[in-house]
Amino acid sequence: MSQFKSSTRKSLWVGALAVLLLVIVSGCSGSSNDPAPNAAAQPGTNQGTDENSKTDETATGGTFVYGRPASVTSFDLHNQITSNNAFAIDKVFESLVAFDSKGEIVDWLAKSHNISDDGLTYTFVLRDGLKFSNGTDVTADDAVFSLERHLKVGGPLAISAKVDTIKAKDSHTLVITLKEPYTPFISELSNFSNGIIPNNFGGVTEEEFFKKPVGTGPFVVEQWDPAGDVTFTKNTYYWQEGKPSVDKLVYKLIEDDSQAINQLKAGEVDAIESLALQNADEIKNGADTTVVTNGSWVTEQLFFNTLDKHFSDVHVRRALALALDRDGLTKALTFGYAQTANSLLPTTIPYNSNDTLKALNFDVNAAKAELAKSAFPDGFTTKLLVASGNSTRAQEAQIIQAAGKQIGINIEIESIELATFRERFFAYDFAAMLNSGQADSPEANSIIAFQTDPDGFSKSYWTHYTNDEVTKLLYKGQQTPDGDGRAEIYSKLLQTLADEVPYIPLYYPDILIGVRSSVDGIVVLPNGSVRFEDVRIQK
Repeated sequence: MSQFKSSTRKSLWVGALAVLLLVIVSGCSGSSNDPAPNAAAQPGTNQGTDENSKTDETATGGTFVYGRPASVTSFDLHNQITSNNAFAIDKVFESLVAFDSKGEIVDWLAKSHNISDDGLTYTFVLRDGLKFSNGTDVTADDAVFSLERHLKVGGPLAISAKVDTIKAKDSHTLVITLKEPYTPFISELSNFSNGIIPNNFGGVTEEEFFKKPVGTGPFVVEQWDPAGDVTFTKNTYYWQEGKPSVDKLVYKLIEDDSQAINQLKAGEVDAIESLALQNADEIKNGADTTVVTNGSWVTEQLFFNTLDKHFSDVHVRRALALALDRDGLTKALTFGYAQTANSLLPTTIPYNSNDTLKALNFDVNAAKAELAKSAFPDGFTTKLLVASGNSTRAQEAQIIQAAGKQIGINIEIESIELATFRERFFAYDFAAMLNSGQADSPEANSIIAFQTDPDGFSKSYWTHYTNDEVTKLLYKGQQTPDGDGRAEIYSKLLQTLADEVPYIPLYYPDILIGVRSSVDGIVVLPNGSVRFEDVRIQK
């Protein structure tokens, strides 16, 4: 998922994007996993674990206010991908399987699942007593309708497996049969886009349903301004007994980083999403604030539009990659909350090849020599598109601008508001841009497919990068079982991307959530989303 937020999945996060970390566990045949207890946030926080929970008395009920940099524009889970929507959708709809804060796949609405030895048949048994937020029972027919609707719509996070049939064996048992093996399938079913909705939208139209959605999640939409805030109320039919702890959850739109921090300090919000890295220590050491962090599935990147006359030239792309000191950029801007990226995949995603991949490291002389091989040996002028309101991205752009100047590439920085930024790159109306890619599940294919498939929804993340050998490796990796063979496939694919640089991976940022010290029980997921089921506010 791409992360299209002011601080970027996630968000694409996004995403997704990326995006993206941690312990990776593939779904196992015959697995039967209960939802894991809320796993620990990473060291340096006082959130999310029993041993780190506050000893002061905390209260149930009340309203939790969460500051976010972008508004929720849609709850249609099959037609959305950006983190502003995804991380609201996942509060209302839930999937058969999910992932915990360590990135491990766990059964969720399903109490168990089984994968046949040939990798073609997936059987899910629903939990007993599951209800939608309107009090109606959840059945296997609802799951059939939900997944078939997703197959029909397709959308930005389409089901990529070649599905033969989806059938309800009985009211509690769902059987999915594939035409051919697809290794990422169980992991992709944990995506928010595979949430379960009522059969036939519960008897209303699609438009009516997504204005007032009904799901199995911990929260229900009470009020929603697509250009502003969302107020959720507690789902009294939620299947996890006693959860959520708060009565209301408010997503408050705060588009500027500085305003978000000021509101957190003043207690006007209980937490803020996407805390800027340079503000992390300030909030962590604040009198009334702290930081919750986790590794992520995110890769911060410089993207090239390969349809652009300059960046269609591989030598130009390689020259800029060689001119850019990624280590220096990471150290200067991330304050110890990120790792320099060698690969498209974060180190917490399997098959990332970070240790073995040969990236184009900082070498100005080599950069000049590479540019001399291009169609523009004397340099040129271009533009770098950046979403405004994000101080880290603004500084990244300046560093990239300086790198280009060293070798004769004059980069003009074009900073525009977020909504227009999205429109521009969706329309390929850019030469280069700063954004991040994010996995939506603990699977290498989650990022690789989104950023390398020229026929996919995003056309290689709107770069339109096309390489037939990469495409073949992409499809081969999807059908190869986990193991050394799959690792070799992804190693070859990622090395080609490192050589041809349709995008330059910059760094893997941690996910940082700024939180009031009075807050307990917030759980950060590696895709950038947050679980609020256990959140309580200290009395």
